[in-house]
Amino acid sequence: MERFVRLFEEFGQSPWLDNLQRGYLTSGQLARLRDDGIRGLTSNPTIFQKAISGSTDYDEQYVDINEDEGPTIDDYWALVAYDIDGACEVFDPLYESSGGTDGFVSVEVAPDLAHDGPGTEAAARQLHERIARRNLMVKIPGTAEGLAPIQQMIAEGRNINITLIFSLERHRDVMEAYLAGLEAHAETEGAELATVASVASFFISRVDTEVDRRLEAIGTPDALALRGKAAVAQGKLAYRQFRETFSGPRWEVLAARGARVQRPLWASTSTKNAAYPDTLYVDELIGPDTVNTLPDATIEAFADHGTLARRVDADVDAAQAVWDGLAAAGVDLADVGATLESEGVASFAKSFDELLGALEDKAAELNAG
Repeated sequence: MERFVRLFEEFGQSPWLDNLQRGYLTSGQLARLRDDGIRGLTSNPTIFQKAISGSTDYDEQYVDINEDEGPTIDDYWALVAYDIDGACEVFDPLYESSGGTDGFVSVEVAPDLAHDGPGTEAAARQLHERIARRNLMVKIPGTAEGLAPIQQMIAEGRNINITLIFSLERHRDVMEAYLAGLEAHAETEGAELATVASVASFFISRVDTEVDRRLEAIGTPDALALRGKAAVAQGKLAYRQFRETFSGPRWEVLAARGARVQRPLWASTSTKNAAYPDTLYVDELIGPDTVNTLPDATIEAFADHGTLARRVDADVDAAQAVWDGLAAAGVDLADVGATLESEGVASFAKSFDELLGALEDKAAELNAG
């Protein structure tokens, strides 16, 4: 795991784990990953669906919480809150030693709130109050309806991970919500901007999956030559606009008060196409003030044969040429972003519903017994 230590110390990128399950806490595995260079953790409804439905680790707690005969959704949040709180405990020493830069643990609001701004705001606030940890980040989807809650949560001084970002345009909206939120928070009496942290989670591999599908449907030589290039190109362009946003007079006023940049976070970095290198979406997006959140298999792959080099701001002109070439070839990039956002929300909602169904079945078995 030496590569992960070097990734942060030499290149300024924080590797986070994109997974959580009860066994990681009880076995000490999460603490070992932290000690080996993993600097934070993200979760989502799909991760919890696999963890809770795929093991018996939660049975004992579920028996206890099921006795109150409350709604199944309350049981879900009890199980999730226990894991998130435990993970926050594991990473709190890193939060302390890093001065609040890393050691964050992310939990997502219910996916059925993705297009409900007021509901998202209330849910995010409730999660922050329920899991009262300084290194908690609540995840809010970067939908159009999520922008106002993001801004409000930042204005209240809460740590927010904006998830499901698939387009450069939405990334700009998310950064604006962060800046406006910080400016509002700065007007609060006694506000400390340095304690507010946020990441903008750009989903990477899914972009190639969707764009490649469209390029193959177009079928021209120019289109086919662009396969496997869209995701990294967009990531590099996102990093460029991140650097542009967090510079200049407006940002300098906030930075003078101790504000932190909203780091780009590269999510969905496992390679979906076996024809591409298994560390492609790590190797090509390494650079300062970034986060890469990796599933277990990608952690193992990068630890074994990843390439340590600053690449996120290299060949940006070539990345722009790829992006322009995609549009010229007939790929509707705005539609790609909209499609992926819709699919991402639907995928998390499906996992959420499946897990609630599994919990209801388990409750029926317990009650019958």
